Amino acid sequence: MSAARAIGLVLGVAADGAIGDPRSRRPVTVFARAASAVDAKVRSKHPVAGILWTGGLAGSAVLAGVLAERAGRRSPVLQATTTAVTTWAVLGAAGLAAHGTSLARDLEEGELETARGTLSTLDPRVADDLGVIGLSRASVETLAENTADVVIAPLVWGALAGVPGLLGSRAISLLRGLGRGRPERYRWLVARLDEVVHLVPTRVAAGLTVLAAPVVGGSAGGAWRAWRRDTTAHPSPNAGRVEAAFAGALEIRVGGRTVYPHGVEELPVLGIGRNPDAGHVTRAVELSRVVGWLGALSSVVLAGVVGLRRRRRR
Repeated sequence: MSAARAIGLVLGVAADGAIGDPRSRRPVTVFARAASAVDAKVRSKHPVAGILWTGGLAGSAVLAGVLAERAGRRSPVLQATTTAVTTWAVLGAAGLAAHGTSLARDLEEGELETARGTLSTLDPRVADDLGVIGLSRASVETLAENTADVVIAPLVWGALAGVPGLLGSRAISLLRGLGRGRPERYRWLVARLDEVVHLVPTRVAAGLTVLAAPVVGGSAGGAWRAWRRDTTAHPSPNAGRVEAAFAGALEIRVGGRTVYPHGVEELPVLGIGRNPDAGHVTRAVELSRVVGWLGALSSVVLAGVVGLRRRRRR
């Protein structure tokens, strides 16, 4: 069955690249919109019920994945098909590349207002007063973080746990998005859960960034040094790792003062080099793509290792 899972992951990644990002039809997009709409209605009338509703999303997704995984054990073909469809449904590589390309183009052409709108779909920060440098910095940061969250994390968890891992990892990311504007305790709980789920995938993404850097004309040594040197002061145990690796690979600086709806955060500066521009955003998109390809290959190997270990235990 490990071979079927690996094949399913490969087919799902291939489908994501071939089909692209049909935003109106992608299952994860439809699910996110429906969940957000229901969440808003429930929360406006019953705040506690709203918390229970959003909290139950992740559990329901994992349960559905468990049922699908069990059904797939009866047939390798069925498991490969289920894994492939689920991988395509939750993987965010094509959408991330499309958004990143739009950001780079708008920044190059001076369409800053359009760039701010695109950035807001990927990142919660306040971008109203950001210029070219600020938007470029934010774009590189969000491309790095989302590469870990919506590309590497589903692949890693898919290799480890199959369909439940694929669905559960994206459900957690969705919960984090729905948590904006919620009570502090709720946001704290979701943030801790998100940190645990992405603890390993983020470090995998940072490591793959080091390997991928030379492919886009970047510095593998710079990525490694920035990852190991600059993240100790970052408040997040995850996001700063891959952001620093991207900055080091592209030989730029990111981080610093960042404005969010809840307030201003003075984040550490990551990387050593010049301020980013539109060209660096384009290279960050390419770096994200290569990291995704390496992540797909790694997930196939990991799925094989997991399968071999299970066979030996039997």
